[in-house]
Amino acid sequence: MNQDEKLLRAFGLAVRQERERLGVSQDVFADMAKVHRTYIGSVERGERNISLKNINGFARALGISGAALFARVEVLLGPQQPIATGGKKK
Repeated sequence: MNQDEKLLRAFGLAVRQERERLGVSQDVFADMAKVHRTYIGSVERGERNISLKNINGFARALGISGAALFARVEVLLGPQQPIATGGKKK
């Protein structure tokens, strides 16, 4: 699994954990985030590289900031896995 796939899976897991913390189903969360339920499922499985607009919508629906959501992603990735991907190495 490459770094991008790890990032997508970690993001999806962070969303799922936060959604479950709220005690809401994918259907309810989809309504809160203004997306389709199947979209939520594909994000939680790490199958989608979602837009900033949707990341913001997810964070708002979860009642947290985008920064807090990504902090959760960093915890899931572990200390050796920075979020930044791509770009040139120095």
